[in-house]
Amino acid sequence: MHSGWAVLPSRVAAMCTVELQKLRHDRTELYTRAIQPALWLLIFGETFTRIGAIPTGNVPYLDFLAPGIIAQSAMFIAIFYGIQIIWERDAGVLSKLLVTPTPRAALVTGKAFAAGVKALIQAVVVILIAAALGVALTWNPLRLAGVVPVVVLGSAFFACLSMSIAGVVLTRDRLMGIGQAITMPLFFASNALYPIALMPGWLQAISRANPLSYEVDALRGLLIGTPAHLPLDFGVLGLAALAGIVCASALMGRLAR
Repeated sequence: MHSGWAVLPSRVAAMCTVELQKLRHDRTELYTRAIQPALWLLIFGETFTRIGAIPTGNVPYLDFLAPGIIAQSAMFIAIFYGIQIIWERDAGVLSKLLVTPTPRAALVTGKAFAAGVKALIQAVVVILIAAALGVALTWNPLRLAGVVPVVVLGSAFFACLSMSIAGVVLTRDRLMGIGQAITMPLFFASNALYPIALMPGWLQAISRANPLSYEVDALRGLLIGTPAHLPLDFGVLGLAALAGIVCASALMGRLAR
């Protein structure tokens, strides 16, 4: 068991390398995934900035929205990551991986942080789009470095959530349906589009239990300098990612049966 856990760093690095190689050989996914956040910023952000329908204090609405769209884009990449696990099960790859000495948690962690790498690349694209639209983002290297663990941890949680669902439903069609059913509620029941204070009480409670809200809060604090709760945000995201890894690891065996 000890030797299995010893390969955890190399497993994570290998998974991340594979994802980077996929993007290097086929950049189409990167370009197509940039369309949706660009539309959110260009149409939704610009329109609501002009009409001033959502009060965001001294922060222009487009600036307020940009970190939320970064988090949304990262979540949309990660939430369907369980499909890859089911594909590997159908191709016979997963069963071979599970009989190796590598712990299931190492396999799940590697895939979760590989999703984080893809989401981080997407975040860079959205940041560049936001900057081109005039969003007043910080270029402080330390703050930008802080964005990396925020996006990676948030994406790792949602990837593990997807893998956990895959371990329950066991088929790609069911996972696609559930993934589509929960992504928009998770997005709208967060602070990505509007401040929590504007929500009705029941939605505020849901938003405060939603890890996406803490990811958005941290990104706003780091990128546009709004008041944030960074220790709490990092703590919640870290615990959520850890809980996701534990849950997905426990359900991984069901896919190999």
